[in-house]
Amino acid sequence: MSFAAISKGALPVARTSVPAAHQKSSPSLPARNTNKTTRASRYVLRTKAISAPERSSSLPDIELKKDADAITKSMLMHFKYTLGENPETFSEKSADAYRAFACTVSELLTENLLKTQNAFVKADQKYGYYLSMEFLQGRALLNAIENLEIEDEAREALAKVGYTLENMVSEELDAALGNGGLGRLAACFLDSMATLNLPMFGYGIRYNYGMFKQLIEDGFQKEAPDYWLNLGNPWEIQRPNVAYEIPFFGEVKNGKWTPKEAVMAVAYDNPIPGWKTDNTISLRLWSARPIQEFDLAEFNIGHYTESCADRQKAETITSVLYPEDSTQEGKTLRLKQQFFFTSASLQDIIARFLAAGHTNWDELPEHAAVQLNDTHPTIGVAELMRLLMDVHGLEWEQSWKITGKVLAYTNHTVLPEALEKWSAELIEELLPRHMEIIKIIDTNFQKEFKGKVDKETMARMKPIGEDEWGKGEDVVRMASLAMAGSHTVNGVAAVHSELLKITVLKDFYKIMPEKFQNKTNGVTQRRWLAFCNPELRALISKQLGHEDWIGDMSKLTALEAVAEDPAFQAEWMACKRNAKVKLAELVKERTGYTISPDSLFDVQIKRIHEYKRQLLNIIRCIDSYTKIKAMTPDEKAKLTPKVVMVGGKAAAGYAMAKKIIKLINAVGAKVNNDPDVGDLLKVIFIPNYNVSAAEVIIPGTELSQQISTAGTEASGTSNMKFAMNGGLLIGTMDGANIEIWEEIGEENGFIFGCSVEEVDGLLEAQKDFIPCADFTNALKRIEEGDFGEKKSEFYQMILDALAGEDGAHYLPQDFYLLGRDFPSYIKAVEEADALYQDQAAWTKKSILSVAHIAKFSTDRTIAQYAEEIWNVKPCKA
Repeated sequence: MSFAAISKGALPVARTSVPAAHQKSSPSLPARNTNKTTRASRYVLRTKAISAPERSSSLPDIELKKDADAITKSMLMHFKYTLGENPETFSEKSADAYRAFACTVSELLTENLLKTQNAFVKADQKYGYYLSMEFLQGRALLNAIENLEIEDEAREALAKVGYTLENMVSEELDAALGNGGLGRLAACFLDSMATLNLPMFGYGIRYNYGMFKQLIEDGFQKEAPDYWLNLGNPWEIQRPNVAYEIPFFGEVKNGKWTPKEAVMAVAYDNPIPGWKTDNTISLRLWSARPIQEFDLAEFNIGHYTESCADRQKAETITSVLYPEDSTQEGKTLRLKQQFFFTSASLQDIIARFLAAGHTNWDELPEHAAVQLNDTHPTIGVAELMRLLMDVHGLEWEQSWKITGKVLAYTNHTVLPEALEKWSAELIEELLPRHMEIIKIIDTNFQKEFKGKVDKETMARMKPIGEDEWGKGEDVVRMASLAMAGSHTVNGVAAVHSELLKITVLKDFYKIMPEKFQNKTNGVTQRRWLAFCNPELRALISKQLGHEDWIGDMSKLTALEAVAEDPAFQAEWMACKRNAKVKLAELVKERTGYTISPDSLFDVQIKRIHEYKRQLLNIIRCIDSYTKIKAMTPDEKAKLTPKVVMVGGKAAAGYAMAKKIIKLINAVGAKVNNDPDVGDLLKVIFIPNYNVSAAEVIIPGTELSQQISTAGTEASGTSNMKFAMNGGLLIGTMDGANIEIWEEIGEENGFIFGCSVEEVDGLLEAQKDFIPCADFTNALKRIEEGDFGEKKSEFYQMILDALAGEDGAHYLPQDFYLLGRDFPSYIKAVEEADALYQDQAAWTKKSILSVAHIAKFSTDRTIAQYAEEIWNVKPCKA
């Protein structure tokens, strides 16, 4: 393997010994597109030129130094020669200083990346590949410095030129590559993959504008582009020679697809370092580029817009995460995105297999394990079949066996409406060859299980079926396709995995139970405790006498011995108060509100969705406000002052979620300016919630709201982050809450609400249910316009979701059981308020939460994936 190929993690065509048939990356396109044979030949010639022995053996050994003087010198060199800035202005241009410093740190990561990839290539063992539409990375600088173990050197180097590390960190923009838990989980997984020395790649999309930047104007969410790439990204390595053709539309005749259009997927590698190891793996992101950048003929006849049309059409694919899909154009773009990154990733995986000299296709499953994160990349079942058959000449049976051994699928929901289903007509139009393949899979599936299930069950299970939401059209059920074409499906929490077997995937469990596993989610303790909460890290390390716990969380159990020690509790509370001060500063900066760090900080931060029940939280706030207004001064004096904070984005097309955001802001505007209430209650919506905000919010939180309806949250990971930082949980027995309380003890949290087993019966009985007066009165205040909007003007949708048809009571349509759970929720809140007044008892529970949180490290989760699903072994650089 040549140095060039190693450094790029293998070119699309990286060896001259690869048969010509294997150099073909996709079906041929009309003549106006570039010639594939010429392009493939060019790659081969380049590889041959660089890989000549006399060339590589003469290269000098280059090793970067990590001392403070070397970092300072490199930083100034980048400022001058990479950015073209006068070094004398270094102290005046903090944004450019950050870029120069980031380039310096990025070089150290790149050195480790190349060393790691070289080790992987030499070992020629099985790779794991994680395909996800989202990777919510957050800022890279501090994570890189901590994992490289150069914090002291970095601080010294920056001090020489008039900066602090905090100055540099604050200049970095969050990488806008995800939205919520799905993307943050994927990012945590990468951290653990690198830390455990696993030969892995992450694959996703390099979004130009992320999802959106959330603005709050008059209480309403407004979406603006997130220009996170405007000043470039010093953490990525563009690989212009690692590019694949991605076809769309066209027609199929006799199994041969002639696409109507195509784009190129160009690779960008983002190094991901591990803890206490040189191993650094790659998050490879794909950016869409046109095959023909510019049409000079169109330009020369005055068609200036048309001359750039191909570029605009291509770049649209990777512009925005989750484009609004209420229109046909939006649906087409979403499906394009999913196929684009899945196809590019699978082509890259095959290229790496071939570049290693492998020619026996039956060995592909021994060299590649592909994990499909949710249904977004499950079109990969049909695409891997197409690549194996149409591009590489395999027969159906062999291709199907290989596909089923390579792919595994992670399910993240038990909500039927969240399992993706694409119109069969749309797939046939956009990906006609894939629709042919899916039809064959569907037919074969029915043949294989004929007689094992009845017709009604088969109609529910098969990959192609009628849209059960009443539209009368055929749809492709992506979860069913994944079940047919994968060797394993896993849930992401124990209760979730069991629910899959009796709800949305129950039919599959009956006939293929061997495919089902559980892999309870986790979070990386590096970012979510050690790096974001340095004071608590220092205290824990001082108490334990080491920092080994950052790599092995089980060592935290030693904290149990000092959970009631007054001196240790005092230090613990001091850490928490300092974190609360930082959170109060963030709130002031983002909202203008001043909050007291002496109050109980009560927080709910997550994607805004009805099942996550931010609406229950704000109804609780209305109820509290109403009661405070009616209290005497003596009664008020007995209350626990509280700041309720909510943060999260609503999908651009999700009207209900956006109305909930408006209601939260409206309640806050009234409560926070009422002198009768003062500091007894504040209600704050923190705008533009992202990873960087979470790194301040989570350490400063004392009570974390995890209040989804039982049976709706697959796992949740914010619950783990809060508990890891000593925040107590108030919540339902849902998702990973159950397992957290099993580990830390139910007595160390506040549990309320109906159980998973009770939900169906309660929903059936809703027509006879009358909610409590406090719940009803809170809704009446909304209806009567106490918070700025009359029902008829704005809040109709919210009230109708909770109200019965007769309007007399708030009844059957309360699908997420807010009214049912409200009394027990209020009781749990009151229990938390009372406990908070006994700071020693509260702090003991906080310490015990951290002491017993080890299970929820992604190190454990990824080790289980590697051993039980992927069969991927460590490979040390």
